[in-house]
Amino acid sequence: MAQVAATQGVSKPKSGENVWLWLVKIVSGPLLVILLGIHLIVNHFLSPGGLLTYADIVAYYKNPVIPVMEIAFLATVVTHSLTGLRGIVLDLKPAHGVMQIVNSFLIALGLASLAYGTWLILTIASKG
Repeated sequence: MAQVAATQGVSKPKSGENVWLWLVKIVSGPLLVILLGIHLIVNHFLSPGGLLTYADIVAYYKNPVIPVMEIAFLATVVTHSLTGLRGIVLDLKPAHGVMQIVNSFLIALGLASLAYGTWLILTIASKG
C-alpha cells in the first residue's frame, strides 16, 4: 500500500501523449511562472508611473531586451496553454482521427497566435 501511495504523485505522460511533448508541458509551467513574474515586475513596478499610454509602451520597447522577453513570454504561454488543452482532449479518449484534427487545429492556432503576437511586438518596437 505504501508503494502505491509513493508513486501516485509522480507525473507521467498520458496515453497517446509523446514523451517530448509531455516534457515541454512540464518544463513550460515553471518557465511560465518565472517569465510572468519578470513581466509583472518590469511592466508594473520598475516602470516609473507605469505603462499607461501608447507612447509609454513604445518608449519601453526601445530597450532591445524587452521585445525578446515579451516574445519568450508569449511563446511560453501559447505552448503551455495549447499542450494543456491537448491534454484535456486526451482525457476524453477521442478516436485517432479526431485527435489528428485536434492536433492540426492546435498547431495552426499556436502558429497563428505566435505569428500575430510576434508581429505586434516587433511593430510596436519598431515605432521607437
